Amino acid sequence: MEQEIILVDEKDRSIGVMEKLEAHRKGLLHRAFSVFIFNSKGEMLLQQRSDEKYHSGGLWTNACCSHPAPGEDIGAAAIRRLNEELGFTTSLTKIFDFIYQSSFENGLTEHEFDHVFVGLHDDPVHPNKEEVSDYSFLGLDEIRDSLVKSPEKYTAWFRIAFPKVLEWMKL
Repeated sequence: MEQEIILVDEKDRSIGVMEKLEAHRKGLLHRAFSVFIFNSKGEMLLQQRSDEKYHSGGLWTNACCSHPAPGEDIGAAAIRRLNEELGFTTSLTKIFDFIYQSSFENGLTEHEFDHVFVGLHDDPVHPNKEEVSDYSFLGLDEIRDSLVKSPEKYTAWFRIAFPKVLEWMKL
């Protein structure tokens, strides 16, 4: 099933729509979101992307990432996608946004205006095995150390966004 995503300018103003893989082949700037989930112990939920994902399969990343559909509120899209990938919903708060660009070996390029959300969740996680191969709640120091020792285990956007989340948290 083809998915359309929203093309944007550098101020996140919509300038059109395009089929998702075509936008990634062309490396066009588009609207996206990243969700970071914490539990009440202060641990962060990481997911390992399914090997079947169109890029970055098998890599660890934040709770979920995706794109809102044309006409869809970005906060509602983040809540929807969190439920689709990890089987739960929670309230989310937008904390910042950033633009990044990263090319992959398969010829695709992520060029995203990424809206970052945080939320709290202590209940069970029910991952969609088509999207997520594993998940774990880890302490922030453990994640930070792992990123330094083995950055190749993490997605390109997580390596950029994680320090920004820590800065937002003032850690």
